[in-house]
Amino acid sequence: MGRYRPPAPPKANLITPEGEKVLREELNYLWKVKRPEVTRAVSEAAAMGDRSENAEYIYGKKQLREIDRRVRYLSKRLESLQVVDRKPDDTSKVYFGAWVSLEDEEGQEHRYRIVGPDEFDVSKGWISIDAPLGRALLKKQVDDEVYITTPEGRRTYFVLDIEYE
Repeated sequence: MGRYRPPAPPKANLITPEGEKVLREELNYLWKVKRPEVTRAVSEAAAMGDRSENAEYIYGKKQLREIDRRVRYLSKRLESLQVVDRKPDDTSKVYFGAWVSLEDEEGQEHRYRIVGPDEFDVSKGWISIDAPLGRALLKKQVDDEVYITTPEGRRTYFVLDIEYE
Protein backbone atom coordinates (compact mmCIF):
# COMPACT_ATOMS: atom_id res chain seq x y z
CA MET A 1 0.00 0.00 0.00
CA GLY A 2 1.13 3.51 -0.76
CA ARG A 3 1.27 6.38 1.62
CA TYR A 4 -1.67 8.74 1.66
CA ARG A 5 -1.01 12.05 -0.01
CA PRO A 6 -3.59 14.79 0.36
CA PRO A 7 -4.80 16.18 -2.96
CA ALA A 8 -2.86 19.13 -4.29
CA PRO A 9 -4.61 22.47 -3.97
CA PRO A 10 -6.16 23.59 -7.26
CA LYS A 11 -3.93 25.66 -9.51
CA ALA A 12 -4.92 29.09 -10.71
CA ASN A 13 -6.39 28.88 -14.21
CA LEU A 14 -4.67 32.04 -15.43
CA ILE A 15 -1.99 32.25 -18.09
CA THR A 16 -0.30 34.96 -20.14
CA PRO A 17 -0.57 34.89 -23.96
CA GLU A 18 3.13 33.97 -24.12
CA GLY A 19 2.61 31.08 -21.71
CA GLU A 20 -0.34 29.74 -23.70
CA LYS A 21 1.75 29.88 -26.88
CA VAL A 22 4.55 27.87 -25.23
CA LEU A 23 2.13 25.20 -23.98
CA ARG A 24 0.45 24.94 -27.41
CA GLU A 25 3.85 24.63 -29.11
CA GLU A 26 4.83 21.86 -26.69
CA LEU A 27 1.55 20.03 -27.34
CA ASN A 28 1.98 20.31 -31.13
CA TYR A 29 5.61 19.17 -30.94
CA LEU A 30 4.76 16.15 -28.80
CA TRP A 31 1.76 15.15 -30.92
CA LYS A 32 3.09 15.88 -34.43
CA VAL A 33 6.83 15.28 -34.11
CA LYS A 34 7.93 13.36 -31.02
CA ARG A 35 5.11 10.80 -30.82
CA PRO A 36 5.40 9.71 -34.50
CA GLU A 37 9.19 9.33 -34.07
CA VAL A 38 8.81 7.16 -30.97
CA THR A 39 5.98 5.15 -32.56
CA ARG A 40 8.19 4.44 -35.58
CA ALA A 41 11.06 3.35 -33.29
CA VAL A 42 8.72 1.06 -31.31
CA SER A 43 7.44 -0.52 -34.54
CA GLU A 44 11.00 -1.17 -35.71
CA ALA A 45 11.95 -2.64 -32.33
CA ALA A 46 8.83 -4.86 -32.34
CA ALA A 47 9.78 -6.20 -35.76
CA MET A 48 13.04 -7.55 -34.32
CA GLY A 49 11.25 -10.40 -32.62
CA ASP A 50 11.02 -11.31 -28.93
CA ARG A 51 9.53 -8.33 -27.12
CA SER A 52 10.04 -9.64 -23.59
CA GLU A 53 13.81 -9.04 -23.67
CA ASN A 54 13.85 -6.22 -26.21
CA ALA A 55 15.09 -3.17 -24.30
CA GLU A 56 14.44 -0.78 -27.19
CA TYR A 57 10.82 -1.93 -27.43
CA ILE A 58 10.26 -1.70 -23.65
CA TYR A 59 11.88 1.74 -23.43
CA GLY A 60 9.95 2.97 -26.48
CA LYS A 61 6.63 1.87 -24.96
CA LYS A 62 7.56 3.69 -21.74
CA GLN A 63 8.35 6.85 -23.73
CA LEU A 64 4.99 6.58 -25.52
CA ARG A 65 3.15 6.36 -22.19
CA GLU A 66 5.00 9.45 -20.91
CA ILE A 67 4.25 11.40 -24.11
CA ASP A 68 0.58 10.38 -24.02
CA ARG A 69 0.30 11.39 -20.36
CA ARG A 70 1.79 14.83 -21.09
CA VAL A 71 -0.43 15.28 -24.18
CA ARG A 72 -3.54 14.45 -22.13
CA TYR A 73 -2.47 16.88 -19.39
CA LEU A 74 -1.73 19.71 -21.84
CA SER A 75 -4.98 19.18 -23.75
CA LYS A 76 -7.09 19.31 -20.59
CA ARG A 77 -5.11 22.16 -19.08
CA LEU A 78 -5.30 24.35 -22.19
CA GLU A 79 -9.09 23.90 -22.29
CA SER A 80 -9.45 25.16 -18.72
CA LEU A 81 -7.01 28.09 -18.86
CA GLN A 82 -8.10 31.71 -19.01
CA VAL A 83 -5.71 33.86 -21.06
CA VAL A 84 -5.15 37.27 -19.44
CA ASP A 85 -4.15 39.55 -22.29
CA ARG A 86 -5.01 42.99 -20.93
CA LYS A 87 -3.88 45.25 -18.14
CA PRO A 88 -6.06 45.60 -15.04
CA ASP A 89 -8.06 48.79 -14.61
CA ASP A 90 -6.05 49.75 -11.52
CA THR A 91 -2.37 49.53 -12.49
CA SER A 92 -1.22 50.99 -9.17
CA LYS A 93 -1.70 47.57 -7.53
CA VAL A 94 -0.11 44.19 -8.16
CA TYR A 95 -2.28 41.83 -10.19
CA PHE A 96 -1.64 38.95 -12.57
CA GLY A 97 0.98 39.79 -15.21
CA ALA A 98 2.61 42.63 -13.24
CA TRP A 99 6.35 43.17 -13.08
CA VAL A 100 7.16 44.00 -9.46
CA SER A 101 10.44 45.47 -8.21
CA LEU A 102 11.17 44.60 -4.58
CA GLU A 103 13.86 45.35 -2.04
CA ASP A 104 14.67 42.73 0.60
CA GLU A 105 15.97 43.19 4.15
CA GLU A 106 19.59 43.25 2.95
CA GLY A 107 18.88 46.06 0.49
CA GLN A 108 19.08 43.84 -2.61
CA GLU A 109 16.65 44.58 -5.42
CA HIS A 110 14.66 41.83 -7.11
CA ARG A 111 12.31 42.01 -10.09
CA TYR A 112 9.55 39.43 -10.57
CA ARG A 113 6.63 38.91 -12.90
CA ILE A 114 3.44 37.34 -11.54
CA VAL A 115 2.44 34.53 -13.93
CA GLY A 116 0.38 31.35 -13.92
CA PRO A 117 1.57 28.10 -12.33
CA ASP A 118 2.21 26.53 -15.75
CA GLU A 119 4.71 29.15 -16.86
CA PHE A 120 6.83 30.12 -13.84
CA ASP A 121 10.56 30.29 -14.51
CA VAL A 122 12.78 31.59 -11.73
CA SER A 123 15.68 32.18 -14.15
CA LYS A 124 13.49 34.73 -16.00
CA GLY A 125 12.14 36.19 -12.76
CA TRP A 126 8.67 34.74 -13.36
CA ILE A 127 6.97 33.55 -10.17
CA SER A 128 3.66 31.75 -9.87
CA ILE A 129 0.59 33.53 -8.61
CA ASP A 130 0.16 30.43 -6.39
CA ALA A 131 3.64 30.76 -4.81
CA PRO A 132 3.84 32.29 -1.32
CA LEU A 133 5.52 35.46 -2.61
CA GLY A 134 3.09 35.72 -5.53
CA ARG A 135 0.08 35.42 -3.21
CA ALA A 136 1.57 37.92 -0.75
CA LEU A 137 2.17 40.50 -3.51
CA LEU A 138 -1.39 40.50 -4.84
CA LYS A 139 -3.16 43.86 -4.39
CA LYS A 140 -0.06 45.49 -2.89
CA GLN A 141 0.97 49.00 -3.94
CA VAL A 142 4.26 50.88 -4.20
CA ASP A 143 5.76 51.49 -0.72
CA ASP A 144 3.88 48.53 0.83
CA GLU A 145 5.75 45.94 2.89
CA VAL A 146 5.27 42.25 2.11
CA TYR A 147 5.89 39.50 4.65
CA ILE A 148 6.31 35.84 3.75
CA THR A 149 7.42 32.81 5.71
CA THR A 150 10.18 30.72 4.14
CA PRO A 151 12.04 27.66 5.42
CA GLU A 152 14.79 30.08 6.55
CA GLY A 153 12.29 32.18 8.51
CA ARG A 154 10.17 35.24 7.99
CA ARG A 155 11.23 37.54 5.12
CA THR A 156 10.23 41.13 4.50
CA TYR A 157 10.13 42.81 1.10
CA PHE A 158 9.42 46.43 0.21
CA VAL A 159 7.53 47.16 -3.05
CA LEU A 160 9.54 49.66 -5.11
CA ASP A 161 7.76 49.65 -8.47
CA ILE A 162 4.87 48.01 -10.36
CA GLU A 163 4.78 47.83 -14.16
CA TYR A 164 2.54 46.21 -16.76
CA GLU A 165 3.88 45.50 -20.24
